Amino acid sequence: MRALVVFCHPCEESYNAAIGSAVLHALERAGHDVQYVDLYKEEFDPVMGAHERRLYHEPGKNEDPIRDQVAQILWSEMLVFVYPTWWYGLPAMLKGWLDRVWVPHVTFEMPDENQPMRSKMQHIKKIAVVTTCGATWWLSKLVGEPGKKTIIRGIRLLCAKNCRTMYLALYKMDTCSSQQRQQYLEKVERKLAKF
Repeated sequence: MRALVVFCHPCEESYNAAIGSAVLHALERAGHDVQYVDLYKEEFDPVMGAHERRLYHEPGKNEDPIRDQVAQILWSEMLVFVYPTWWYGLPAMLKGWLDRVWVPHVTFEMPDENQPMRSKMQHIKKIAVVTTCGATWWLSKLVGEPGKKTIIRGIRLLCAKNCRTMYLALYKMDTCSSQQRQQYLEKVERKLAKF
């Protein structure tokens, strides 16, 4: 399966970088064809400027600023997002990637008076999120985990009807032990290898 890993963390020495390596290792070991996108390393610009926004609904023109990224999501059959959960949601860089890359006429057709929004990403069969959270599981659930919902519910709606999802989170990231972190890395590799 063609797997696109979207990694989002600014520090190459971070624990999230170790998670990204574990994800890459697990997918390659399972025989997947993998592309790895490091948004910070590639200096992806998450800001949609006024000109780009004005062309957002124009087929073809809306792809021009992000053509390479569009090609990557069109290539993929599986998406794996690796990021830290900040303020219960997606890092701004990743949210900006979704805003700019998941454009109309490529990933979905805009609704009109006769039809609802229509998905165009039927080739994507699996979505996984691998994240860390400073908050506890209970507090994360209380707030509603908006980052999780954006990907597992929102992006999934644009994918294949039977698209499978997986969400792995290490809660209390800031206070967990090195043993707990190691166990999470092992869990990530084990679960992704089976996914």
